[in-house]
Amino acid sequence: VIVAFGDSLTAGFGADTGKSYPDFLQQDLDRRGYRYRVVNAGISGETTTDALERLNTVTALGAAVAIVEFGGNDGLRGLPVSTTRANLDQIMAALKESGAQILLAGMTLPPNYGPEYIASFQRVYSDLAAKYKVALIPFLLEGVAGTNRYMQRDGLHPTAEGNRLVAATAMRYLQPLLHK
Repeated sequence: VIVAFGDSLTAGFGADTGKSYPDFLQQDLDRRGYRYRVVNAGISGETTTDALERLNTVTALGAAVAIVEFGGNDGLRGLPVSTTRANLDQIMAALKESGAQILLAGMTLPPNYGPEYIASFQRVYSDLAAKYKVALIPFLLEGVAGTNRYMQRDGLHPTAEGNRLVAATAMRYLQPLLHK
């Protein structure tokens, strides 16, 4: 089992059913002959605090790999970076303890949040990836964010085609963690 544990970006907010990035990731894994089942554990609107509250249900899935994608809602709400860091740290520790390999999906924020806040926010991901010695996607929406045809009108969530590209990005970092 690969658990895609995240917020609206994982849930596929605004995209048709079957068009989230975990759906496209499952298709890619199947096409390449991997025998993993991707579980979409994404819930729109969640912060890292919400993620902590349901962490036990995710660890109970016994995932071989967990893709952790949280923090965007924390940042967009201007929550203290220290809270995001502490929560993600606890999530990573619990997933590691459960035996799952972790792929941490990094995030950034729109420029209007200011360079200091953005830099400290982004540092959370690289610091935790180093601390837990896990794979890091530097920016999950690489090549998608800021491109109108890949983003919904809200400018925050990918379209179905954008989700296909997000899955391809995730697969690049996920593949070294997999076995056939």
